[in-house]
Amino acid sequence: TRPRPVPQPRGAPAAARAMTPSIGLVIVGDEILSGKREDKHLPKVIALLAARGLALAWARYVGDERERITATLRDAFAGGDLVFCTGGIGATPDDHTRQAAAAALGRELVLHPEAKALILERMRDTAREQGVPFEPERPDNLHRLNMGVFPAGAAIIPNPYNKIPGFSVGDVHFVPGFPVMAWPMIEAVLDQRYAHLHGGGRTHERSVIVMGSMEATLTPLMEAIEARFPGFKVFSLPSVDHPQWGRHIELGVKGRGDPQPAFEALKAGLAPLGARLGPEMVR
Repeated sequence: TRPRPVPQPRGAPAAARAMTPSIGLVIVGDEILSGKREDKHLPKVIALLAARGLALAWARYVGDERERITATLRDAFAGGDLVFCTGGIGATPDDHTRQAAAAALGRELVLHPEAKALILERMRDTAREQGVPFEPERPDNLHRLNMGVFPAGAAIIPNPYNKIPGFSVGDVHFVPGFPVMAWPMIEAVLDQRYAHLHGGGRTHERSVIVMGSMEATLTPLMEAIEARFPGFKVFSLPSVDHPQWGRHIELGVKGRGDPQPAFEALKAGLAPLGARLGPEMVR
């Protein structure tokens, strides 16, 4: 288990923000794996993080199988990462995320009092909109309270769309699968709980288009640059049918500091290999 970084106050120096935890995303749902619905969470979460100077370290897709969700969440709770989990927190038979979270933690499921109040408020609103009496003891309304049954000790995540909350346990946060609900909830968590991390995951990148070379030829140079410049990664993105450059490799360096020295060393190492260099890019 990796040590959990100590949260830093807003305005923490760059050295403190360097302890930004890895950020992960778990996407739950058979409908994603079967292709019935296209996943929209991964690109959106990447964009939400990027807007805050943060980056996604990993993502996992898992179907509606309770044992597999439990195993995935057990890893998430044990890993020390900041994790968002979308989907499966409803109260139908194919929703397993709440139960899996409790099993992964070894905790009981309990009706959260704030969640109960919010769900009852939603029931009251719906009855008023439909012009029918508010009947909280009606069987279907009692069943709706299951959406507020979370692992003991959980905190709620408000849902601005329909008031049915998600929940958090430590740094693992659970939101519905519906983008219209999930995305503003994720934004709120990022801005309210992790504002001190904003900017801590921002990386800088320099790259160049390399033509007339193969990845196997470039690998020793890439390894040498990473060894010489700790904290920077060297990446290679080959393409075989680019409309402008044809077969080529985008070769570059990225890291949280100034990449220019490592990039200059990379280009200097390309010269003896006889590679033809195209445009340079800055990100």
